[in-house]
Amino acid sequence: MADEANKGDKERVPYFSYAFHNIYNYTLMGGVATTALLTQNWWLAVAGAGAEVLWMVFAPDSRVLRKVVFDKVHAEKLAAAATEERDRTLAALPEADADRVRALEAKHEEILRLCGENRALASDMLHGELRKLDQLRRSFADLLLSTYRYQAYLQNSDLADLEAEMRRYTDIVTKGTPEDRGLAQKNLAVLQKRKAMLAELRQSFSQAHGQLELIENTFRLLADQIVTMRSPGEFGGQLDELIDGVEAVRTTARETEVLLEPA
Repeated sequence: MADEANKGDKERVPYFSYAFHNIYNYTLMGGVATTALLTQNWWLAVAGAGAEVLWMVFAPDSRVLRKVVFDKVHAEKLAAAATEERDRTLAALPEADADRVRALEAKHEEILRLCGENRALASDMLHGELRKLDQLRRSFADLLLSTYRYQAYLQNSDLADLEAEMRRYTDIVTKGTPEDRGLAQKNLAVLQKRKAMLAELRQSFSQAHGQLELIENTFRLLADQIVTMRSPGEFGGQLDELIDGVEAVRTTARETEVLLEPA
């Protein structure tokens, strides 16, 4: 599934945009236009326009240009966007949680270094496993932000007060006048939904919290084991199940986020 996702990303690379919007293309177009204007040689402008058309027709589909230029530009843009998103996430977290993200990133760098030092691990075979590791590193910050939001919401929700209100409306439904019962029943139904939502939120918090600790412990274990590993399979085997668990929690987190949105 990861390979399919990467393939989809590859197919969405805006090669046409990269071919046009680059400093070299701008410089050549500007140079030709300026020269044609200064010399009044309009055939030069026509030739320049024709060359630009040919460039835009053939350059975006050139395998060589894609590999040598455009894919690198795209990778740099993705890396810059990821860094910006990571900085926004860290800024939204308490310092202690931000430190957990930084510690995991440091452990990730350590694992990469150890992989490079272990000659038994062929780099081409290890590439897919390292991609899984990077996926887990990125998921960690997202999950941590979700758990922070859950915790903040739960801390501002007093379950004791909620249950006291439910008992009060239940008493009205049971003993109140016919006029009061209908409205009390509606209020009780709303409070029951709130209680169910808080229970779901607590479960999501518990699952995400446990998954975060599992990621941290797995990274530490890999750093300990990787010196003696002889096959990339030993590396990836520990990651597949963890990725499945993380994705399940992230799916639940996305569904739970809807509950936190203002009505």
